[in-house]
Amino acid sequence: MPQRLKNLFWNHRSFKGKIASALFLLFFFYQFWILLHIILWTVINPGESAFMETRLEHLQEKDEKATLRHQWVNYNQISINIKQAVIAAEDAKFIDHEGFDWEGIEKAYEKNKRRKKIVAGGSTISQQLAKNLFLSNQRTPWRKAEETIITLMLETILSKQRILEIYLNVIEWGNNVYGIEAASLRYFSSHAKDLNSFQSAKLASMIPNPKYYERHQDASGLIERSGIILSRMNAIQVP
Repeated sequence: MPQRLKNLFWNHRSFKGKIASALFLLFFFYQFWILLHIILWTVINPGESAFMETRLEHLQEKDEKATLRHQWVNYNQISINIKQAVIAAEDAKFIDHEGFDWEGIEKAYEKNKRRKKIVAGGSTISQQLAKNLFLSNQRTPWRKAEETIITLMLETILSKQRILEIYLNVIEWGNNVYGIEAASLRYFSSHAKDLNSFQSAKLASMIPNPKYYERHQDASGLIERSGIILSRMNAIQVP
């Protein structure tokens, strides 16, 4: 091989190595940035989640004065009814698992396989929180891998109580409605601490499709799911 070609070959390999190193450092610092945020959240409350910021950007493209309905409430100012209802609806093994419900994931996989489309996710509250706080809503292999890493960080650093507190304060409950306080005021004109079991079951049943159920409060699926959640709530332990 002529010397010029050899030099080009080695220069190309060196360039690829530098790119790989740069990408690794970028990945490392991104994980470290996420880790620092989660550590801070042991003592301070998060602001807007990535999901909320994306929604707000879309809204402000149409109306620059648009805002989100969101108000943080501490854990002890949230009714035990909604805590039980959300766990019953979204993650019955929340207290016991370490971020992942493998049995739930397997069931979701089998259900999706039978239907030949994605109809169930099997995601735990911790996984949903990881996605809401940091990630986009797109289903990609990278996003799922990153969701797994963030879930492990959340479960390692935060208590179950803190995870549930943040989750209840950031998830979507309708058009521009985020967090349990805004949802309580929007649907029942009451505060999160005053929610009864029936109201809580209904709010929990809205989580999979909040914008649709906001417009269809009498949908048969919503009423049926609310009844199922209500029947399971008393058996649920909260952190």
